[in-house]
Amino acid sequence: MDYDPQWPIAFAEECQRISRALGPLAKGIEHQGSTSVPGMRAKPILDILVGVHPIADWTLCRAPLEALGYDYAENAGVPRHFIFGRGRDLTERTHLLHIVEMNSDEWWGNLAFRDALRADPKLRRRYVAEKERAAAEAPEGRARYTALKGPFIQSVKAGFSVSKPGATGLPPSQPD
Repeated sequence: MDYDPQWPIAFAEECQRISRALGPLAKGIEHQGSTSVPGMRAKPILDILVGVHPIADWTLCRAPLEALGYDYAENAGVPRHFIFGRGRDLTERTHLLHIVEMNSDEWWGNLAFRDALRADPKLRRRYVAEKERAAAEAPEGRARYTALKGPFIQSVKAGFSVSKPGATGLPPSQPD
């Protein structure tokens, strides 16, 4: 669907709920994924990145997130990500929350990818085409859809010199 200017507002509201629930466990909470990129077509699912340290603390996040209506997606298929979903039911998600190690390659790589999409309209168009191709090949399989997009995302991330703020030549992200 076309970009919805309500997505950043919905993220800000959800960010507050998550922050209250997780307290100091959440070292960082960021809006990631296509709904975080102004003007980009996207599925209406908010992707949220939560950084914890040490990564073993992800288990301490489970009960507070479940109290917010999230469920743990044990077999989500994204290495080094602990993923929780929330939505109308298990088949119709409105939120996907990824817990990763704060300041890890996963943390900075995901933010650098988001920031590159925000800054580069040509990259944004290429990614939308890739997502549409993946959706056509995997209309009902989220894990397959994610796997099909993976090589494109990894090739873009491989172009980043290091996985720290500013590594892509972009300024650190600004809050939504």
